[in-house]
Amino acid sequence: MNRIVVTGAAGFIGSNIIKGLNERGIDDIIAVDDLTQGDKFLNLADLQISDYVDADVFYDTFAQGTYGQIEAVFHEGACSDTMESNGKYMLNNNYSTSVGLFHACQKHHTRLLYASSAATYGGSNTFREAPAFERPLNVYGYSKLLFDQRMRRECGVDFQRSRGNDQGQVVGFRYFNVYGPREQHKGRMASVAFHQFNQFSTEAKVKLFGEYGGYGPGAQMRDFIFIDDVVAVNLWFFDHPGQSGIFNLGTGRAQPFNDVATAVVNAMRGIQGLDALSLQSMVSNGQIDYITFPDALRGKYQCHTQADLTALRSTGCDHRFVDVYTGVSKYVNWLASKH
Repeated sequence: MNRIVVTGAAGFIGSNIIKGLNERGIDDIIAVDDLTQGDKFLNLADLQISDYVDADVFYDTFAQGTYGQIEAVFHEGACSDTMESNGKYMLNNNYSTSVGLFHACQKHHTRLLYASSAATYGGSNTFREAPAFERPLNVYGYSKLLFDQRMRRECGVDFQRSRGNDQGQVVGFRYFNVYGPREQHKGRMASVAFHQFNQFSTEAKVKLFGEYGGYGPGAQMRDFIFIDDVVAVNLWFFDHPGQSGIFNLGTGRAQPFNDVATAVVNAMRGIQGLDALSLQSMVSNGQIDYITFPDALRGKYQCHTQADLTALRSTGCDHRFVDVYTGVSKYVNWLASKH
């Protein structure tokens, strides 16, 4: 087996992909990242890699063939802050760098599996991988959409059906709301489950948005996907090099934020040896607190997301995704063990 590259290696999804590869016995992995935020090293400290290369160095040297034959690049490196307003920075980081990487992969016959985002859909009510439904609400979503569009142009609009092994695998994953271990460095961009765990640990309650967008308190719905499922699908495509295209990576099942909150609270209660409670009981005893929807997010917030998995399933990928209660409970127990 040739070497693997993971960009964004010290990040949330990147480090979990390395963990998944290690569990298969694969450790000839070049980790690429920017460790200006030094505590991100913790996501790599328990993993096995063969080399670390700074992101400022890697892309040019990879294009020059410095690292020998690379089997595949898992490209998770990006600015994922949806509140970032510097469009020049966002497009250079998420679009231009990715285009250069794609061309280098083509030159060196290296497979490319890259992170796109459900933010490409933005204000749409339909979450299917087609231009008619792509309406990003922020420059982050646009940067991801622009690269997807470039791949359609470079590889052919129907490249998921027409691109063969001789052309080299290219797969884009439109991640929905991912949660799970190794996201502690993300700050405000960490998952709802992460923030609710910390809120409950310090305040004995979790906070949810109140009524907004025609949805009741805590009833806005997202497609929440556990990180282990994200890794499993990435590795399924790694095992099937003949499959290319842009695919949604969510569970295909929208669940309300209330479900996340009840899973967090009941997992914490379980750790304390207490019985599970209903949502109504949590609200009445103040363990769930609804706050006014912030003005800064009005018009920029997706109240409902649900991945259409038709394209993913058409490849033969039949991975079964865990529900919120199962995934969040597992995650909360992991977080508690770290505390």
